[in-house]
Amino acid sequence: MLSFADLRRKRQPKVGRAAEMPGLFDALPAEEAFAPPIREETQEKTRILGTTTAEPAERAEAAPGSRVWTVAELVRDVRGMVERGYAHIMVEGEISNWRPAASGHCYFTLKDGAAQLAVVMFKRQASLIRFHAKDGDAVRLHGQLSVYESRGQMQLIAEWMEPRGLGAMLAAVRELKEKLRREGLFDRKRPLPAFPKCIGVVTSVQGAALRDIVKVCRRRHAAVNLLIYPAAVQGPRCAHEVAAGVRWFSRHPERADVVIVARGGGSWEDLHGFDDERVARAIAICEVPVIVGVGHATDSTIADAAADVCAPTPSAAAEIVTAAQHRLEERVDRARARLDRAGRYELLRARQRLSALGAEVALERVRDAMERRAQRFDELDLRLSSAASRRIRTADERRIRLESRLLRRDPAVRLREDRRRLESLRMQLFGIAKTIVASRENGVQRADSSLRALSPVRVLERGYALVYGPDDRLVRTSSDVRRGDRITARLAKGSLLADVVEISADDKK
Repeated sequence: MLSFADLRRKRQPKVGRAAEMPGLFDALPAEEAFAPPIREETQEKTRILGTTTAEPAERAEAAPGSRVWTVAELVRDVRGMVERGYAHIMVEGEISNWRPAASGHCYFTLKDGAAQLAVVMFKRQASLIRFHAKDGDAVRLHGQLSVYESRGQMQLIAEWMEPRGLGAMLAAVRELKEKLRREGLFDRKRPLPAFPKCIGVVTSVQGAALRDIVKVCRRRHAAVNLLIYPAAVQGPRCAHEVAAGVRWFSRHPERADVVIVARGGGSWEDLHGFDDERVARAIAICEVPVIVGVGHATDSTIADAAADVCAPTPSAAAEIVTAAQHRLEERVDRARARLDRAGRYELLRARQRLSALGAEVALERVRDAMERRAQRFDELDLRLSSAASRRIRTADERRIRLESRLLRRDPAVRLREDRRRLESLRMQLFGIAKTIVASRENGVQRADSSLRALSPVRVLERGYALVYGPDDRLVRTSSDVRRGDRITARLAKGSLLADVVEISADDKK
């Protein structure tokens, strides 16, 4: 393992470090399935890089001290020496400034307490990452040290990346697996029932694995029944709930003829719950045959080893359980044989074409040039996006200022302000008029009260009456009327009509 300080102190270039590091790929989660082809491809790349980058160094040795270098030639020569000396290295550090590009390439900085190193992972390698990388993650990288010629910057071209500490977890899993193997937990392998009537399934009811199992069973064996035990297949509750489901079917062997423990694909951490000792022991002592279909064909867990049958996928587990219905094994063998023959034939033809054209080295150069141009394109795209963002932000700020000025001078705004002032004046005038009217009403009320106090009607209310003669004139003395005249007496309420019968003598004096 190399630190950044080791990279700076290292002076002598070495070719073919993959052969000197036999444990380079031991930390991969699926090393048995992927390590040999990766190691073979990496060694081939070492041989190609060794033959194509030696020319600049030999040219420099031929004329020591007498050559004037251009910048491009010097950087290219340094790049060749760096790539030869550090063709395959493993580096640990912390991710900083993680920048996935739209092209699929990933750019970031790997740092520790003393130094930092630029890293690029191209789309083909980035698509193989099995975890969600982010700033602050401690990771382990394998790749080739190189120089980005456009900036003269040293960078690491990463081939694969894994979280730091994953190797310790794998070691613990392998130790547990070996312990259970020594106990004989993996020795019992029972045959599956040929024609099961009911299949027990321990999986998540929301997962795609259950849908795949139902689809396969409906298509291949529609008469079979499925009995589902819901369980978490990821996270801290996974091992407990899966083991509980297997134990439930073991306590009720009459409910199902065979049990499928299934989960869809995921990262090694997602499948880690099936490496738990509780799950392995529950499967090993189950009274019903158990078939495990977890992840993809390349995934391997302790639960697979403890099961009676290990299926590469949940769909394959359902196909194996219903194999007798459609004689699946012969059909799969025939298809596998045909696929193997066709693959070997196509591989042979491809090798012949490459050998005839001599294009293997040229293809590597073209791919390297394309990747570097893609990196340059991503850099220019980032600069263009930043410049465009600044221009847009400046234009928005200027637009906002102009809109504010226009709003202040807008006739509609001024008209609304004038209307508000007129409304305020109207309300003031209304208040003044209301005050004047109230004052006048008070005066009228006082005058009315005075008038009522002086009204003759008030006198009539005390028992007096007004007498009118035949000519409707007020009778003040008895001499104003004669005997037989009809007079009208107005009272406080109503009036009386009377005839004069007699006139008092006192009234004639």
